[in-house]
Amino acid sequence: MPSTARIPRHLTCLPFRGSAAVAGGHLSWTVLRGPAWRRLLPDVYVHRDGYCPDDHRMWCDAVGLRLPLGAAIAGLSAAYLWGADLLDRDAPVAVVLPRAARMRPHSRVHVTRSALPDADRALLHRRVVKLPALRAYADERGGWPGISLLREVLALAEPLGESPMETRLRLLLLDAGLGPLNAQHDVLDARGRFVGRVDLAWPALRVAVEYDGDHHRERAHFRQDVARLNALRAAGWLVLRFTADDVLRHPRATISLVARALRERGTTPVPR
Repeated sequence: MPSTARIPRHLTCLPFRGSAAVAGGHLSWTVLRGPAWRRLLPDVYVHRDGYCPDDHRMWCDAVGLRLPLGAAIAGLSAAYLWGADLLDRDAPVAVVLPRAARMRPHSRVHVTRSALPDADRALLHRRVVKLPALRAYADERGGWPGISLLREVLALAEPLGESPMETRLRLLLLDAGLGPLNAQHDVLDARGRFVGRVDLAWPALRVAVEYDGDHHRERAHFRQDVARLNALRAAGWLVLRFTADDVLRHPRATISLVARALRERGTTPVPR
């Protein structure tokens, strides 16, 4: 039996094809059936130290080893791998397969069948594609299912958004008729010096709206926020700050506060 010291490191932390490990002389089928290894998919194993049932990246790595030619990790799983975590707990790995490809069904895999040119594998938030290019892509595929919804989403898309909740806040205000507004706006003082960057802004009115996540409650971050907020006020800016509770549970009150601030600064939006 091979000792752990003789097993290549990648076999002790990442999913791998059992047949390849056996063919390479690193493990045997008897060893793989032992307590030190977990079978994730047919012919795909991981060492017990690298096994975490809720680790979506582990499952993506495992599924990637079983993908047929021309297939790819897709949807929210692809977004996750690019750094945008929008997944629910225990979400299956989303894959897209060419129509003629075959893949054994599994509870941790969700399959969609579609043609998938290499150029289609991208993500807006990570700057993999530019928004004009993505809009042009949608315009060239007028007959595809869901293309109308995609165009609506692209009309509201903002690559500068830094979190899903910030995007929810932005869309809440836009739906209420409180736009247009700028995302991730740099505030400068009267001498042109950088004061700070705000999540959402109406620059002409010097009104800003920000989403406060849990990280803002950390002591060091809190002190930085106080100094930054004071500097923005000194530069003549009115800054409103909202939490997830404000956005999700009290949307009308949130809209009302922003509308009042805009009225005070010289415009009269009428929330819808």
